[in-house]
Amino acid sequence: AGGEVLETLKQKRAKPHPQTVLGAGKVDEVALEAQTLGASLVVFDRDLSPAQVRSLEQRIGVRVVDRTELILDIFAQRARTGEGKLQVELAQLEYQLPKLTGRGQAMSRLGGGIGTRGPGETKLETERRAIQKRITRLQREVNQLQAHRARLRQNRQHHEVPSVAVVGYTNAGKSTLLNTLTNADIYAADQLFATLDPTTKRLAVVDPETHEKRSLVLTDTVGFIQDLPSSLMDAFRATLEEVTEADALMHVVDLSHPAWQEHIRSVMGILGQMPTTPGPILLVFNKLDAVDSDTLAVAKDEYPQALFISAAQKLGLETLRQHLVKLVDYAVAG
Repeated sequence: AGGEVLETLKQKRAKPHPQTVLGAGKVDEVALEAQTLGASLVVFDRDLSPAQVRSLEQRIGVRVVDRTELILDIFAQRARTGEGKLQVELAQLEYQLPKLTGRGQAMSRLGGGIGTRGPGETKLETERRAIQKRITRLQREVNQLQAHRARLRQNRQHHEVPSVAVVGYTNAGKSTLLNTLTNADIYAADQLFATLDPTTKRLAVVDPETHEKRSLVLTDTVGFIQDLPSSLMDAFRATLEEVTEADALMHVVDLSHPAWQEHIRSVMGILGQMPTTPGPILLVFNKLDAVDSDTLAVAKDEYPQALFISAAQKLGLETLRQHLVKLVDYAVAG
């Protein structure tokens, strides 16, 4: 999100403290650390309730944000197209709505006494109604977006062009791979959630057996992340739908990341939550140029069917193209 991490503190507890998540001593330690280092923000790697945020802010003395708020902030920075911005705003409002309660005096009714009684609406109620109205409008727009994408997909299916959705943990190199394969110019950067808008590109491949030119459609999707907040799942349904509607999936994994096995589990978990079961999956390990031989041996042993490539160095891409043809043939025949 562009912030600089000054210090990381961890605590293991049997269960979170209901008011402050951390124990009292740990909160004091965080407050002291924040003061010593001159930190202006404390981020919790979990979701917090509004009451927890309030009591933590009072005790630490700086702004406190939780995991979902941080992810939403990154999403807001990355949204480039109208479609991306629309989905991010919807996710932010859906996140804010339940957190509106009890923001102290600012939200309470006017003080009692003569001339102040009456049915006057609280600021909280007005704000909540305004947000609710905006959410309804945005949801309508996301539905229109879904319908528009469905029409585009029907056109592609009408022309019988098989489609492959590219999925993977955020920053696995999906956009770089798509750019290299299709000579496209999708925004690609070494950062989380660089892609928020599904981008669809056509890929021409020569069939290894018949030597005919074949056309495929590849769709780049939003990067997945562990414990994806539910408000994001809902807001990005137009994007995630590309995954369930594709004939097949290409699951790209950053093999150079120390937690690559965890990333595979997270992505498969999210795919398992999709309303319809996605098609067959081709597992592709990327960033081969940055991987040591031990990691490579483990991956090859665990996933003998997978492909190993480097999008940046253009290694293994011809094999990948041919595997994609076989994958869609298998998917369409199935």
